[in-house]
Amino acid sequence: MLQTIKRIIAWSGPRQRRLYAGCVYSFLHTVFTALPIMGAACGLNLIIEDSRGAAALDGARVWYMLGFMLVTVAGRFWFAYLRAAAQESIGYEVAAEQRLAIGALLKRVSLGFFSKKTAGEIAAAVTTDLSLLELFGMKMVDVVVNGYISAITLVLCLALYSWQVALVAAAGIAASAWSLQLLGLKSKANAPVHQTAQDRMIAATLEYVRGMAVVKAFKQDGVARDGIRNAYRLSKEINCKIEKEYVPYNCLHLLALKTAATGVVLAAALLTLQGAMAVPTLLMMAIFSFVIFKQIETVNNAAHVLELIDATLDKLGEIETAEFIDKDGVDVQLPAYDIRFQAVTFAYDQQAVLQNVSFTVPAGTTTAIVGPSGSGKSTICSLIARFYDVDQGRVLIGGVDIKTMTCDSLLAHISMVFQQVYLFHDTVLNNIRFGQPAATMDEVVAAARKACCHDFITKLPNGYETVIGDGGATLSGGEKQRISIARAILKAAPIVILDEATASVDPENEHLIQQALSALVQGKTMLIIAHRLATIQNADQILVVEAGRIAQQGTHAELSRQDGVYRRFLAIRQAAEGWSLGEVDGNKSNLVISQA
Repeated sequence: MLQTIKRIIAWSGPRQRRLYAGCVYSFLHTVFTALPIMGAACGLNLIIEDSRGAAALDGARVWYMLGFMLVTVAGRFWFAYLRAAAQESIGYEVAAEQRLAIGALLKRVSLGFFSKKTAGEIAAAVTTDLSLLELFGMKMVDVVVNGYISAITLVLCLALYSWQVALVAAAGIAASAWSLQLLGLKSKANAPVHQTAQDRMIAATLEYVRGMAVVKAFKQDGVARDGIRNAYRLSKEINCKIEKEYVPYNCLHLLALKTAATGVVLAAALLTLQGAMAVPTLLMMAIFSFVIFKQIETVNNAAHVLELIDATLDKLGEIETAEFIDKDGVDVQLPAYDIRFQAVTFAYDQQAVLQNVSFTVPAGTTTAIVGPSGSGKSTICSLIARFYDVDQGRVLIGGVDIKTMTCDSLLAHISMVFQQVYLFHDTVLNNIRFGQPAATMDEVVAAARKACCHDFITKLPNGYETVIGDGGATLSGGEKQRISIARAILKAAPIVILDEATASVDPENEHLIQQALSALVQGKTMLIIAHRLATIQNADQILVVEAGRIAQQGTHAELSRQDGVYRRFLAIRQAAEGWSLGEVDGNKSNLVISQA
């Protein structure tokens, strides 16, 4: 437990002084808790002496005693307030900073990090795991550290009157600590199991919610519920098993303290019968027996929580120590915007994707990348944006190896439009302005007009101030695509990467989008991943990627005359784009597909 307490104190960072101050206030709070009991025993002794005629109890002494009791009671509550004010908010402050730090960190790691850490694990880390720390971290310091400070202080108070009684109380605390040590060992073994079950439960919930449309479409709600039901059942069973395993140790802990409390009274009574202790002191000892162990009785609950916190700190440590992809990078202002791949080889873990790929994209030109699914087209774009680092070779922009740049300085020169568009749960305005946070309203509207989305935006309930559903769920695929293009237009970066950017655009608006993209790329370096002939045939050069290699390279006119992958691709696309719907015998209910 003490090791975890040290980690919590270290986690509090620059706020450690407040934590230590809280411990001092806790000590003073305990002193002012003991003083009224000791004062009451002293007053009772004065009353007994007065009744025996040994010493007269005058009014001044009564007022002194009353004032003493009022000051000590007030001091007790005052130091309790100071302790809470110093310690209680630390967890919330540190957790908020750590969430922001993790958010900033996730922008600087390789995307390969997210294949090792699931969305459920990361979501759990910044939500439930950090919530555990912010809610219970400081409370555990209070329960354990301040609890033992309180108990030891009261034992010392007992020692002022009788070392024998103090020894009984100390023995009870020692026996309790031994049982808590056993409980801690059991908790240490259970904490990772509990953590894994928690992560599975969150991951299953996320998967169930995200896949709801598929579940409904295929009427597989029973099958889909099996995953989430099993995750919840496993979490319940693990928690129940853990609680049952803790019962013997909890009972041993409480038995030690209750036995010690009884022993304090018995020891004091024996000393009183032997004439070694006054009756008022006996009564004081009896009162002390009720309060001396009060704060450490709850340490048994803290033992399990501390092990969970320990596992949480381990998990957060793994995330926080993730290697930045640009750790050695510096901010660079690129002198030019030509792109060169020099003998680039790359693999996802052990799965080879690109092998010895070399090509050049001259500045201010448009390059289309085509090829079968899984050939490595999107990987090329990801390497340019440095979502991953190459295994061998180099990627250069303007003659600068992008490995020498920070991600921020690199991506400041690149606008990207992805096939799978993600919009934030925010207003349309802020989603477009994401490309340029300082943009004015007029600039946002101008970008939206160029991307052909101004008209449908103005028809939304609150126009540009309409809040989009999570992930853009309230918009169609084409609408989301056009907003993402508006975002790229607004950023006005000199390098533009379009990954199937027109895939979800309806045919009636496709020519408008093509016009918008033409305006976007004037004088800029552009890479397009596309399958539509209208999108690629006017490119300055076309890269044909097959099995992770550049199979062909040239213009549309050059490649269409060569026998190879591109000509086969061209034939397939021309055939696919030539299919149409026709009627059979004038019966509109019977439609067939015919080639135009």
